[in-house]
Amino acid sequence: MFQTNKNANGYSSLNEEEKDMLSRINAYAEKVLGDIDPQKTRISFQLEKLKPVMQEIADEKNMSLEDVFIKYMDLASVVSAKQDAMVKEELDEKILDFTEY
Repeated sequence: MFQTNKNANGYSSLNEEEKDMLSRINAYAEKVLGDIDPQKTRISFQLEKLKPVMQEIADEKNMSLEDVFIKYMDLASVVSAKQDAMVKEELDEKILDFTEY
């Protein structure tokens, strides 16, 4: 679910407030979730671990916890889609380079 800051490509389409929110949650996730495999760990477990930082953001922005969660999932999806598109583009370029020989 969470994107590590090491994979921050794709953030360019977000505004500063969105980048800040996503970065804060992801940094917190790296601390509390460590090296778990998000694909193999129940979402409910991950969300429970992320609840403190999401509640903190919700309180700061006068939002509900649910709204922060939804916003986080939307932002993470946008960044993930951009990263996937960038990887696909790079692979397509490498395949073209390879087939030219």
